[in-house]
Amino acid sequence: MTRTLKDAAAIVGIGQTPFARQLPEPEKTLACRAILGALDDAGIPPSQVDALASYTMEETDEVEVAKAIGAGDLTFFSRVGFGGGGSCATVAHLAAAIATGQATVGVAWRSRKRGSGPRPWRDTRAQLPTPAQWTRPYGLLRPADEIAVLARRYMHEYGATREHFFNVALACRNRANQNPGAIMYERPLTREMYMTSRWISEPLCLFDNCLETDGALACVLVSADRARDCRRAPVYVHSAAQGLPAQHHGMVNYWNDDPLTGPAWTAARHLWKGSDLGPQDVDVAQIYDAFTPLVPLSLEGYGFCARGEGGAFTEGGALELGGRLPLNTGGGGLSEAYVHGFNLINEGVKQLRGTSTAQVPGAATCLVTAGEGVPTSALLLRS
Repeated sequence: MTRTLKDAAAIVGIGQTPFARQLPEPEKTLACRAILGALDDAGIPPSQVDALASYTMEETDEVEVAKAIGAGDLTFFSRVGFGGGGSCATVAHLAAAIATGQATVGVAWRSRKRGSGPRPWRDTRAQLPTPAQWTRPYGLLRPADEIAVLARRYMHEYGATREHFFNVALACRNRANQNPGAIMYERPLTREMYMTSRWISEPLCLFDNCLETDGALACVLVSADRARDCRRAPVYVHSAAQGLPAQHHGMVNYWNDDPLTGPAWTAARHLWKGSDLGPQDVDVAQIYDAFTPLVPLSLEGYGFCARGEGGAFTEGGALELGGRLPLNTGGGGLSEAYVHGFNLINEGVKQLRGTSTAQVPGAATCLVTAGEGVPTSALLLRS
């Protein structure tokens, strides 16, 4: 018998701290608050936790978290690399561990003080990894600079415009304006504000870039059988995937035959192969939005439109509530908080519970994606 992840595990608890540009607590404290909040949401005591998953970039390790929350013996723990590309994979790893009997209660988390902390690329003491030796000495210092190169090529080859990028930024800001927990709550964005804002790395302006945020989030997974007895209605992990395409070069994708065919395409093929559903069945999406051009590229990669049509897909309010594909309904990384994409997972759960601040009526399926441009991951959640 072939064992699959399909609906074998479910998310039964979510938790998060407040988001802010600066929070006084250390990352460990924030992590534990989010984890304990998620366990309380699920109605599961910390002593029953036997699995943990987070990011390689997480500063708080498993030993410290397990001690601080009062976890039991851990039988599974993993970390996923590549920053924002790892968000959905933390959940996927736990789902796999639960489906194969290696664990019974898993917690995934991300705690980050990016708003008040240092920028990784400012550390001039560290030797550059090999790929960066071919980009940073020539001016591509930050992720924004690297994505700007992809964005310019996308505009040149397929006619994408700043209007299309604005559509993404506006949809995320509109949803954040409905979310009291979002950094950009009650702070509207207008077309004039967008078009006249300062450049960060042309063609990316201020509002094409994600926020810098302090905060933490967590979620709890158990088996589908156990999920029926938890405090909250289960949200099933219907399908999960990771994607690292051949000859990949982070962000800029220099060595691929087609740099605009990023990791999303690889992850998507595996995601849909392991699913009973397709893009046409997705009611709402939480698509990684560290930079606005990543959204149209992801729309193409995950099959919502044809190659080169991602920009045009955003037109006519398609990403707004009531549109073809309501997007990032908590505000996303652009306008809620940037915590390496984990807020997109929690927002997906809220949508399928029916508790989002920008609820899509009757939402029963939600696609959540991790960072496009780096080795990535994705989840298809269902109620």
